[in-house]
Amino acid sequence: MSKELTHRAEELKALGWSNDELVRYAELWDYRQRWGAINLEREDRQFLRKAEAALPKITTGKTSVKKPIREKSYYRWLLFYLDTMNKVETDLKLPDGARGTWPILIEEELRAIDYFEPVLGLPDTLKAKRFDEFREELINSYSSLSNDSLQLIDFDFNSPLEELKAKESTKWRTLRSETVKNKNYHVLKPEAVAIFRDKVRKEFLPLILETLPSLSESDKPTPPDDWSSN
Repeated sequence: MSKELTHRAEELKALGWSNDELVRYAELWDYRQRWGAINLEREDRQFLRKAEAALPKITTGKTSVKKPIREKSYYRWLLFYLDTMNKVETDLKLPDGARGTWPILIEEELRAIDYFEPVLGLPDTLKAKRFDEFREELINSYSSLSNDSLQLIDFDFNSPLEELKAKESTKWRTLRSETVKNKNYHVLKPEAVAIFRDKVRKEFLPLILETLPSLSESDKPTPPDDWSSN
């Protein structure tokens, strides 16, 4: 929601906006101040963003540096577990193309974060705990695959974090709920990896958008399958 006390229609007028556009902007701005942007139609939210993008930035004399998303604690927490799993899989010398279900889940969540760019402040990270149950359910749905598609190994989800905490101070929690005692780590054979990744994208992306408060007004379309932050 805008923090200004009044709209800036006069500044848009000076930029050459028409009277109809100025009236629409003022009405939508006032509505958003009263009721919030979530109740606006998508094209109205887009119009407001277009108008505010055209306005010059308001300077307050103070400068603030926005922390890059990859430096946010939640992002680094996911990346910590992904790096740990990558090392385990490398040491095991898995067949070419084989991949664990857990790193696929994390890769896709990080990809979604890179694309949608949530704030990842406290409101987001608290709501993101909802993903714990989703991950477990999706992993369990693949646990009954035949040995032709799945390989089961042991992975201690707690030890890497305990080792890290012995070296440095961190408030990170375990990736899996403490009530989950098993160490099952499913590795998909190459032919099953693409199917699982597609399933994760179809189910996880909508959940991320509806769960994280900072993305509640996002109008970004789903990223193309070949989209990569790299």
